[in-house]
Order: sequence, then structure tokens, then C-alpha cells
Amino acid sequence: MLAYYFRLGVRSLLRNPILTMLMVLTIGIGVASSMTTYAVFRAVSANPLPEKSLQLFAPQIDIWGPQSRAQGADMPDALTYTDAMALLRDKKARRQTAIYPVNLTLVPQDERSEPFAINGYAAYADFFSMFKAPFLYGGAWNMAQDDTHAAVVVISSQLNQQLFQGSDSVGSTIRLDDHDYEIVGVVDGWNPKPRFYDVNNSDGFNDAPDIFLPFTRGIDLQINTNGNTNCYGSAGRNPGFDGFIHSDCAWVSYWAELPDAKAEAAYRDYLTNYAADQNRAGRFHWKPYITLRNLVEWLDYEKVVPPETRISLWLSLGFLLVCLINTIGLMLAKFMRRAGEIGVRRALGASRKEIWTQFLFEAAMVGVGGGVVGVVFTGLGALSVGLVFEPDIARLARVNTGLIGLTLVCALVSTLAAAFYPIWRASRVQPAWQLKSN
Repeated sequence: MLAYYFRLGVRSLLRNPILTMLMVLTIGIGVASSMTTYAVFRAVSANPLPEKSLQLFAPQIDIWGPQSRAQGADMPDALTYTDAMALLRDKKARRQTAIYPVNLTLVPQDERSEPFAINGYAAYADFFSMFKAPFLYGGAWNMAQDDTHAAVVVISSQLNQQLFQGSDSVGSTIRLDDHDYEIVGVVDGWNPKPRFYDVNNSDGFNDAPDIFLPFTRGIDLQINTNGNTNCYGSAGRNPGFDGFIHSDCAWVSYWAELPDAKAEAAYRDYLTNYAADQNRAGRFHWKPYITLRNLVEWLDYEKVVPPETRISLWLSLGFLLVCLINTIGLMLAKFMRRAGEIGVRRALGASRKEIWTQFLFEAAMVGVGGGVVGVVFTGLGALSVGLVFEPDIARLARVNTGLIGLTLVCALVSTLAAAFYPIWRASRVQPAWQLKSN
């Protein structure tokens, strides 16, 4: 019977090719629009480190007082150098790191090559294990090198390819801003999207950083931050780099790894007590106020997902709904035109269940066709999504096996849902009336 219903469906679809093509195109275009925007939304809203996202926390400390919030300024999303160093010194987390972005000039060993700018981060040794950075060669520097302010560096695989043609460069030396650094590791193409560890200094979708160097070394050489600096109420700051780092300007990103809920609660208490100590020391003149957000909460707080992606997703789903309504109308017209055929089949003994099965087969064939068309249009949409979104975001939309499968399933399910009412109407055709009138 299934093969029989399949033959009936093919015959019916070929009987009205234009109407069939309209239904397939309507489903295909509607599904493609929603799948294209879903691909972008999925890329920007995905959990970048699902295995550790609930163990990584970004603390905030109120360093400006409630008057800043009353004037519309929220707590800074970074720490001051003073607070970051105090938290590092106390070592209340399993792992912790302070981070700030840097911009340096690399001087090639080949004198015929021109120096060029590179970007990266000053961080602590725990950075790489906390964020599970994979290594192609070598590894991270150690804590002792943090303490000795060692002139070491970890470079990206892209920079390694550019300077050393992809060979193992561990132990080699590169020159950055008139200072030599020994390469201790090469990161293997690591650039999580979004760049969760530094969303307060970027949109989270930039190109991979070129280098990582010890935070202590960056401070020693007075390498200025290449990121945001918030200095609310910082009048009277002492001049120079030393005055900057000891001011109440917030510019240091900070992360702590806390393995479980007990460690999280203890760290919250520690931050509250630290803020209270600053109050007693006369630095703060307000009630201690801190926050501690895990990675997922932090990305939501920083509004990493661009609002236009959410809006586009809802609009595309609305467009899919319009396409389904049109498909309902086309199917209803197609099925009810065959009322005489249905009446004859019912008079010859076909049950309503058999009528349902026959037309569900036909609708499923339309859905599969619409899914194939949807896959093609989704691919075209992924190539042209840069016309709507920023280039850094648009290039994240990729057509992979999962998206193809989801497109086909969505097209099939949507078509079957749209066919429900037309099939119900067709199954209610009265055989006696049809036989009399035809």
C-alpha cells in the first residue's frame, strides 16, 4: 500500500506541475530564510566552552560607589590593577588570570622585511589551562616565569606559519618593540567564537590574537592596554604609567576557575570581605557590592549576541509562517479539486484513515522537495548574509551537515503541519454528494 500511495502522490504532483512547483518553492524559500538566520544566531549565541562554562567566573567590584549607578554608569566590567593584583595574590580560586590586550610591533629577523603590527594579550600562565587552549608545539610558560617576569611568548599558528613556515619554532626568538622574547609554545588555530575571555574589549568575533606574553612582563615594560579603560571620577590621577596602574581606572579583565558550588559561594564571600576591607581602609566609602557571573551569565550580561540577529531570526520565522499559510491555501485548492476522486474512493470502501495516509504521502513529497530547494537557498543565503550582518559575524554562518539535516527536517515537518487542515477537509468529503453531483 505504501508503494501504491507513493505512485498516487507522484501522479498527482505531476498532474499539476505549476501548482506543485509553487508549493515546493514556497516551502523552500520560507525554510531557507529561517535556516540562514538561525545559522548566524546559533554561531553567535553558542556556548564557546560548554565543558567548563559553569566553572569560569568573572568578578566585578564596585569601585565607584552607588552614585555612579544613580547617574547611569553601571559597575565597570573590568577590575583596577590594584584589585586584580590583590585577588591574584590571595589565590582563593583553583586557577586565576588577569588579562589585558596589547598591540606591539614585530621586527622580522630578515632585514629586508618591514616591521609589522601584531595584537595579543598579556596574561598569566593559568590562562591556557583555564580556557583549554590547544597547542601545536610546546606549551604555556609556568608560574615561576610569571614571578620572574620572563621574556617568553606564545604565538599563534598563523604567525608561526608567517615567520617559520609552520615548522616547530619553540626555542626560537622574536623581537617585539625592541625586546627579544623566546617562543615557548604555538597555539593550534585557537580563536573561540565569541572570544568569551575578552568580550568587554571587543565584539567577540575578531581575528585570532597573534601573541600571548606574561602579564608581569607587560607591566614591567609599561606596555599600554589596547582595550577599554573606564576612569569614572578619576580626577587627580598621578601622571605616567605608574599613576595609571595605581588609579581607580578599570582596565584589567579577570577570570577565576571555581570547580563547584561550594567554591563559588566561598569566593563570593571572599570578594565581599575584600570590598569590606577596602571600606575599612578608607578606599571605599560605601557598602560592599560585588557580582560574580559564570561564563554563560557573563556573555548574556555583556550582550554578546547582537540584537539584529535576534530580530532577523524572529522576522524569518514570521516569513516562514506566511509561507506556510500560503502553502495551506495551495494544498487546500489542490486537494479539494480532487473531491470527485475522493468520493469515488470512499464509495469503493476506502476509509478516512486511508485518505489521510494518501495525502500525507503527497504532502511529505512536497516537503522533501521543499527541503532540497531550501538547502540550495540556505547555501546561497549563507554566502550573501554579509549584506545584512557585520563581516566578522556573517562569516560564522556555515552550511554543515547538521544544518542541512535540520533544513530537511524543518521543511518536512512544516509541510506536514501545513497539510493538516487541507487533508482534514479532504477526508470529510461526502461520497454520496460527490457521486450525485458528478
